[in-house]
Amino acid sequence: MLHLRIVSPAKIEFEGDVNMVKVPGAAGEFEILDKHAAILSVLQKGIVEYEPLNQERVQMEVIGGFVEVEHNEVSLCVEKV
Repeated sequence: MLHLRIVSPAKIEFEGDVNMVKVPGAAGEFEILDKHAAILSVLQKGIVEYEPLNQERVQMEVIGGFVEVEHNEVSLCVEKV
């Protein structure tokens, strides 16, 4: 299980526990799962997808930002379309 926090300049878009997160990284799309290695990456324009526990997957279109992963904590700072 991962804890995800998505922040945009306007507000906190989402905060909670998720099964997975998929992001549009600078080198291509990648998926973040439980016990993912620590990483800091730039995001490019694309779709952020995440799956809250016991819920349907959610998609959010972004035009950029960054993602940081450390100890099952995923932080996204995004600029939404």
